[in-house]
Amino acid sequence: MQVSIEATSGLERRMTIGVPAERIEKEVDKRLQQTARRVKVPGFRPGKVPMNVVRQRYEDSARQEVLGDVIQSSFYEAVVQEKLNPAGSPSVEPKVFEKGKDLEYIATFEVFPEIDVAGFESIEVERLQADVADADLDNMLEVLRKQNISYTAVERSAQTDDQLVIDFVGKKDGEAFAGGSAKGTQLVLGSGRMIPGFEDGLVGAKAGEERVLNLTFPEDYQNKDLAGQATEFTVTVNAVQEPTLPELNEEFFSQFGISEGGEAGFREEVRKNMQRELKQAIKTKVKSQVMDGLLAANAIEVPKAAIESEVNRLRQQAVQQFGGGLKADQLPAELFEEQAKRRVSLGLIVAEVVKKFDLKPNEERVKAMIEELAGAYQEPEQVVSWYYKNDQQLNEVRSVVLEEQVVDTVLEKAKVTDKQVSYEEAVKAAGAQQE
Repeated sequence: MQVSIEATSGLERRMTIGVPAERIEKEVDKRLQQTARRVKVPGFRPGKVPMNVVRQRYEDSARQEVLGDVIQSSFYEAVVQEKLNPAGSPSVEPKVFEKGKDLEYIATFEVFPEIDVAGFESIEVERLQADVADADLDNMLEVLRKQNISYTAVERSAQTDDQLVIDFVGKKDGEAFAGGSAKGTQLVLGSGRMIPGFEDGLVGAKAGEERVLNLTFPEDYQNKDLAGQATEFTVTVNAVQEPTLPELNEEFFSQFGISEGGEAGFREEVRKNMQRELKQAIKTKVKSQVMDGLLAANAIEVPKAAIESEVNRLRQQAVQQFGGGLKADQLPAELFEEQAKRRVSLGLIVAEVVKKFDLKPNEERVKAMIEELAGAYQEPEQVVSWYYKNDQQLNEVRSVVLEEQVVDTVLEKAKVTDKQVSYEEAVKAAGAQQE
């Protein structure tokens, strides 16, 4: 087999491959002999059809199948021989496909870039240090209570934080507009769910009262037909309900699966969850800085085929997440190209770090991570057992651990500064980093 390679531009390669005619004919004969054993032709017993008859009827289709198979196998042999790493499938252009002549074709494809990861010393990382203080724990308990707030009907006038049950009709130029009406809507005053002025206009209202609100939609409102438009809302208040925070008692604790230990046990469990969240938040911010640093220090050209493949994967994920009857190919590729390029680039760079430093998942760290994940469940032993019986989930944890080891490897040489912050600052910083 003859192979010649031309680098056309960047990562693109143009490879000319020649396959001897003898290999083609040998495969065609083999395919026809297999056909002869099973084909049924009128006038002949099965398996007794003369080869010249089989050849006359089936040679063309057999040859097309053989050519397809040989192109596929010879391309693979050629890239192995030339030590190339193709990114995506090749575009095949036939040159010589004639019977009795050597097969010759041109395969055009991209290759993955050769990367020599470096520049760890130039990466700057700010590593946050924080603890879960008693005040943080108290704040979290208040958040949990507010998430489980209940409402009770009252006879008084509505005030901020009350929940109203309302019917309303919105009109523009005297005509009701689409999406501007509803019945039995629950609205907490001060929640900011409605356009400016709507909730304020209902403060002081009582059950059974009707109010007319003259409001203007914001200029940047998502519905362009309503943006900046003057409207009138007729609102009927069906009920005024005041909020009641739940007590820190056994009934409340049981909603979170805590049946023993009373308030002290509940506080301890909440603290553990906050500590887990804090630890993950700090790791997330550090990892994000390391990955940004690796990208900045190792600018690489990325194969278009790999980006297209990742774009399609992101499209599919978006469809699964948001649904709405959309199909993946209906989403514009441009929406995902930047994210896809970043993912592919990081994937290549991280893989090279793993290869350069001969990193393998540390099984002790894998075990510790699984046990930490399981600690958030009521029966952690069963969760641990489930992970070790599920290869896919176990390998996902190993991948996460391997990424952490990549981060640790970079941190050994990077410029790292520690910064003491509050629990809230640390968690918010990680959240902003992910947006």
